[in-house]
Formats: sequence, structure tokens, C-alpha cells
Amino acid sequence: MADCRVLIVIPVFNGFDATERCLKSLVTTRIAAKYRLIVINDASNDPRVAPMLDAHSRAFPTRPIEVRHNAINRGFTWNVNQAIAALQSDEHLLLLNSDTLVTTGWLDEMILTAKSDKRIGTVTPFSNNATICSLPDFSREWPVPKVSERERIAKALIAHRVSPIDIPTAIGFCMLITRDCLNAVGKFDIENFPRGYGEENDFCRRAEAKKFRNVLCPNAYVAHEGGQSFNTEKTELMRIGGERLLAKHPDYNEVVAEWITRDPVKARREEIARQLTI
Repeated sequence: MADCRVLIVIPVFNGFDATERCLKSLVTTRIAAKYRLIVINDASNDPRVAPMLDAHSRAFPTRPIEVRHNAINRGFTWNVNQAIAALQSDEHLLLLNSDTLVTTGWLDEMILTAKSDKRIGTVTPFSNNATICSLPDFSREWPVPKVSERERIAKALIAHRVSPIDIPTAIGFCMLITRDCLNAVGKFDIENFPRGYGEENDFCRRAEAKKFRNVLCPNAYVAHEGGQSFNTEKTELMRIGGERLLAKHPDYNEVVAEWITRDPVKARREEIARQLTI
């Protein structure tokens, strides 16, 4: 991964305001790594979304955005698999939700984490709303911090870097998957998880079975608004996805519960809390 190239893919379904905030955050935040950006409009029925995405693709010629418009709604997992098919031979994949807000160093730190061990298959950053990867803790979904506070957190993480921390699953809001991992594990399971919820957990359990590590990048932060794409569908999708995940990986809940009991991220969270209060 010496010259790491990344394909960033943002699937979009409605969420006009959040998506616009996400894109502005992305194109105005400095990224040293080489990357491409594809935005997949999954047949949004909000008529404002398509022209807004097209306008963004023209507004930043130095950071081109490729926009794809699906003729019909395909679902999250189909879009991910299309992104995998679009990868060039030397690229890694980063899945980014359309309701995220990136910060200084986010992608470069995630890449450094991935490069630190060839066994690393997936990388997830800290966030306000990312279950086990949340700051200040994972007791609940925390509100999105203001931009100045997001940058304070990001800079504190970079100023005191630590090694990657193993987690039982990546969190799909912002998920880097290495090329080696994709080559070994394959695509996302569209038959069991066509609409989302459970697909990244299944992928990560399959990755671990192939001896890859799923890790938290403890030096990067990406804010996450949460729940923009699914709205009223969310509860039912979570139920169905959870059932299918357990059918494939019966020990999943026990693995996560054991990790939560150990809480190997606690020391890092407490360290950052101290830095932010200085």
C-alpha cells in the first residue's frame, strides 16, 4: 500500500440538505492521498437532488466528482457492489454515507492505519454516532458537534496518535476496505441484505474468517448525522438485517457483547477527553 489510491463512494437517496453538507465538507477538506470520488444517486424522488449533485460535479474541477444516476432504486448493497466493480486494480474502497461531515486528516489517517499492518481489512474512524466507534462513548447517539469542535477533536486525535484497535465489525457510515481484503472476501451479500443494515457486519465477519482485522482508526474523526436515507423503513430494515446476520453468524451478538465488556477503546476515549479539556 505504498502509493495508496482510494475510490470514495457516496450512495445517495434523498437527504438533500445532509448530502449537500457532506459534499461541501468533503471537497473543502484537504486530503493528501490520491483518490477518486463517485456519487451514486439511487433514483432519489426529491427532484432537487439530481441537479444539486450535477452542480457539485461541475463546481470543483480540481477535485472532479463523478455522478451516476440510477434509473430505478437499487438499494444500498447493489450500489456498493457496483462501486467494487468500478475499482481500479490499485485502489482501495471507502464507503461514505451521504450524511457525514469529514474533518482534517480523516482519510490520510485512515490510510496510515490500513498501511500499518497488511492483515488489516477494514478501517473505521471515530464519530459522534457510530455505535462502538463513538465519542465521547457508545452509550447513545451523540449530536453532531459544531464545526469548530469537530476540528478540535480531529486535531487532538492526530496530535497524539496511537495504534489501531481491533473491533468486531466496521461501522458502515465511513468504512475503508483494503484491496487485499476485497480480493479475498468478495462483494457484499446482496441476497440477504439488499436494502442495507447488516451487510457491513456480514462482510467483516467474513473478512475475519479470512484472517483480516477490522480496526478502529483511533486518530481520525468523521461526524455522522444518522438515519437520513431510511427514515420510517429503518426499524424494519434493522430487524430483518439482524435476523439474517444471526442466521449467517450465530455468534455475532456474543462476539460484540464480549468486546463491549472489555471495551478496549476506553483508554483512548479517556485520553482524548483529557486533551480536549486542557
